[in-house]
Amino acid sequence: MTTLLVIAKEPRPGRVKTRLTPPFTLEEAAALAEASLADTLDVVARTPARRRVLVLEGTPGPWLPPGFDVVRQCAGGLDERLAAAFAGCEGPALLIGMDTPQVTPELLTVDFADCEAYFGPAEDGGFWALGLAQPDPSLLRGVPMSTPHTGAAQRARLTGLRVRELPPLRDVDTAHDAKLVARAAPGGRFAAELGRLAGARR
Repeated sequence: MTTLLVIAKEPRPGRVKTRLTPPFTLEEAAALAEASLADTLDVVARTPARRRVLVLEGTPGPWLPPGFDVVRQCAGGLDERLAAAFAGCEGPALLIGMDTPQVTPELLTVDFADCEAYFGPAEDGGFWALGLAQPDPSLLRGVPMSTPHTGAAQRARLTGLRVRELPPLRDVDTAHDAKLVARAAPGGRFAAELGRLAGARR
């Protein structure tokens, strides 16, 4: 079975989702980040897996469900931190972030029987998921992160491997993204928190 990795930051004001401000305050942005993370971890907890790992910058909180190993993120750029996450795995692994609370267990239930990698592009030009049958940190080191071309650069690193594509998803970066993602997953904590904040502004 597959190891499922979630890379995340502790949802503290001023440290997460700062592009949501404005219109949201730093505290509101952190509340949305916490809801997004909680939704994501809940989905991972409900997905069959060999192991579930939260690769965390910060300290775990009440949003962490049981059944996860917590690993501290290493120092360095995001490419180094993603590479280190894969380096800690034995066997097939699928990594996602905390920015796609609309993800489902069906999307995360992957089978490497007929492929060597999975790639899930994000609509902003990045990627929301990367799966490797044989975790190889060198496939991530040096990839420029947080650019409009990150996804293309990471996908190019998989050249020569048999890759299965996952559907594109939207990351929550801006208030517009938040509205669309909440609409895609109306029953989640993220949608509820966004609705609560919107109601408080009326």
